[in-house]
Amino acid sequence: ADKLAADKAKADKLAAEKAAADKLAAEEAENEIIAAEQAEANKIAAEKAEADKLAAEAAAAKAEADNNAAAKAEADKLAAKKAEDDKLTAEKAENERIAAEKAEEIRLAVEKAKAIQLAAEMETEAVFLEDEDSSIEDALDSYELPDLSDSDVCTKYQDASKIVNMALRGIVERCIPGARIIDLCQFGTNVIETQANRLYTKKVDGFGVQRGVAFPVCVSVNEIVNNHSPFSSDELPPLAIGDVVKIDLGCHIDGYTSVAGHTLMVGASTSLTSLPPALSNVAVAAYNAMVVAAHSISPGNTTADLTGALYRISRSYGVSFFLVRLHKLSRFRIESVDERVFEANEVYTIDVALTTGDGKARPGELRTTVFKRNVEAKTYPLKMKASRYMLSEIDRKYPYLPFTMRHFDDERQAKMGITECVAKGLVTPYPSLVEKKGEFVARFKCTVLLLPSGTVRVTGLPCPQYFKTALSPDEETQEILAEIEEVAEAKAKKRAAKRRRRRKKVLLNKKEGVFTGVRNPMAR
Repeated sequence: ADKLAADKAKADKLAAEKAAADKLAAEEAENEIIAAEQAEANKIAAEKAEADKLAAEAAAAKAEADNNAAAKAEADKLAAKKAEDDKLTAEKAENERIAAEKAEEIRLAVEKAKAIQLAAEMETEAVFLEDEDSSIEDALDSYELPDLSDSDVCTKYQDASKIVNMALRGIVERCIPGARIIDLCQFGTNVIETQANRLYTKKVDGFGVQRGVAFPVCVSVNEIVNNHSPFSSDELPPLAIGDVVKIDLGCHIDGYTSVAGHTLMVGASTSLTSLPPALSNVAVAAYNAMVVAAHSISPGNTTADLTGALYRISRSYGVSFFLVRLHKLSRFRIESVDERVFEANEVYTIDVALTTGDGKARPGELRTTVFKRNVEAKTYPLKMKASRYMLSEIDRKYPYLPFTMRHFDDERQAKMGITECVAKGLVTPYPSLVEKKGEFVARFKCTVLLLPSGTVRVTGLPCPQYFKTALSPDEETQEILAEIEEVAEAKAKKRAAKRRRRRKKVLLNKKEGVFTGVRNPMAR
């Protein structure tokens, strides 16, 4: 039993040792597994770190590429801006070159006129030898500029008149509630310049024919009577129903000027059922005064005849004169007329403004934007750079005819420079005149040609039909208006007959297969 117990104890000891050995083996195997897993984890971490490194390098490369692309885009933008600046500079240089050519053409035209004057002086040299009291001034006074006796001059006046009437009609149609004054002025200017540039495109003796705006487009509302052509920064409120609008504009072809003026009420033909009687009275009176005055401008009559007719009309309608201006037009010249006997082949413009007020012209608070170069003024040195710039631009673009500062590119320089030019007498201002608020003013203007066949009114629109009055002018004025109406009706019938004949001729040509406007004798 002891031996068995000893053997059993020995066996238990051996079992315990074996269990301990198995346990150690199991632990060693577990450690090896853990070590293998740790090695695998380290390997994965190393691979991930390598991947992160590669990703970081790729991101850095992409960022560098984006920076390069942004730099390239910025460079392209700068290059495009530079190209645009170069283009604008080139366009500005081209415009300056064209303007310089225009100024040069005008200068050469003036020199040509001086040469003609010199030739006239040379032709009168024999007279100087016979009469020692004669002088060069007498010879120059004897020289006459081309007038309506020249068919080319007459055609240029008529072409300018057609453009004026077209622009005036377009502005009248656009005088609706909400319309902006500056838009109306710009529209009229665009029409004049576009239509004028279509005519006389061929050069004569190597020089182009000057054409364009002869008097700035002005839109004066209510108590403002004239010369209102504002900057965009000085814009008044848009037109509203009931506003009384006065329009004034002019065009020239080769210096031969035609002007017109008109009065209307915004919304009168659509929205207003009745107009103030005082407004209708003054509008009809102003229009009739302009028509009768134009009729009175005929060869042999004097300015006294014209004045008498105007005063009869003002008394008949119970209104006052705000302004009445008579100007004689010639090439690049607009001259005021006081006392004169009218002669054939002359051109005049009559400007009539009547008011229900006292007729006293008052300068308004609006900025003066219309000016005219004073060619007779002495040259003075100007202190300000802006003044010198302004004067050079005026001499280059508008040496003879009125202009508005709105047409200059640099508004700030124009505003600064014009003051000294006015102070030195180098330019003449055309201020906006106003009437008292609550009073009505109507203004009409037209251009008349004293042709051998009679006086012809070539610009101006009919008086709006909504201006109706119960008052009547004196008997003499009624007879003149009836005569004018008869002549207008006869001319209208003549034009209608001419259109019918032309239409008949066109139909006949189409029937015979001819589309030239002239019947083909070989069509049969």
